[in-house]
Amino acid sequence: MLARSAQGLYWMSRYLERAEHLARLLRLQTETLVDRPLPEIHVGWTRIYDLIGRRPPTGELVALESDDFALADAYTLADDLTFERSNPSSVRSCFALGRENARQMRQCISAEMWTSLNVSYLRLQQREIHDVWGGSPEGFFAETAAAVDTFQGIAAATMYRDEGWHFMQLGHLVERAQILASLLLSQIAADRSVEEASEEGWTSLLRLYHAFEAYTDRYSVEVDPEQVADLLATNQLLPASLVQSLDGVSAEIAAIGPGPHPLSSEETQGEADDLASLLHESWPVRDDTEALLREVNDRCRALHDLVTACYFNYPVAHALPR
Repeated sequence: MLARSAQGLYWMSRYLERAEHLARLLRLQTETLVDRPLPEIHVGWTRIYDLIGRRPPTGELVALESDDFALADAYTLADDLTFERSNPSSVRSCFALGRENARQMRQCISAEMWTSLNVSYLRLQQREIHDVWGGSPEGFFAETAAAVDTFQGIAAATMYRDEGWHFMQLGHLVERAQILASLLLSQIAADRSVEEASEEGWTSLLRLYHAFEAYTDRYSVEVDPEQVADLLATNQLLPASLVQSLDGVSAEIAAIGPGPHPLSSEETQGEADDLASLLHESWPVRDDTEALLREVNDRCRALHDLVTACYFNYPVAHALPR
């Protein structure tokens, strides 16, 4: 397919995956405002801003000592992460960018997919932080995440399984892998920054990836950070685990096949295979979890660059028939 079409589908999927993760994180964060200690609330905001690589509107996050100030601060931070148009990673911006890519690629997606995404986008454009904060902000964020789930379900049911489908899946899996690796690294750093680490941050990660029941079945009700990291990184039965995402990336690149440049294609497939093998082979024998996750995170970004060079921004001379 055309490189422009492939790139549009890839980025549409990445933006929507990012929007869903952010909405689910914000749902968990707004739920903590009710009854969690202020240090845990502070760690939650720090984790989200670390994930998107953005400084908060106040310049930096300061651990507050008053519930009243913490609530006012949460209002500002939630607005910045949800509705701020100048924030390219806000939920609204991600929906807008995903929808714009879908609009340009409407010939590549089903009519039902476009309708679902467009309705969700228009509904979000009509809301502001004051509309949701006075009622049930956690409910709003749950609905927003569910809108992405609905879109993905409609895509699975209606989209033709051609190259476009595989590029869409590739974007979804690359984004998910990068986000999970970043969240695990951020949580490890948060534990190191406090004298007594709380298990709430790790519990929230289990809830974020629908893995709490799987964790208690495999281990116990006591939350151990190393066991949580092991489950989320290497459990092949967990749909959103890191190893599942990386295995999926390798499979999708194989399904797409070579790009115009043979050497670039071999390098891209090889890096995807090596990255998946890193979780299968290195994780069980290495005890430096943080260093391994950092390597995975860096190589995911490098893989994205390879995918871009191989399929989207390749030299024109290699694309022309000889």
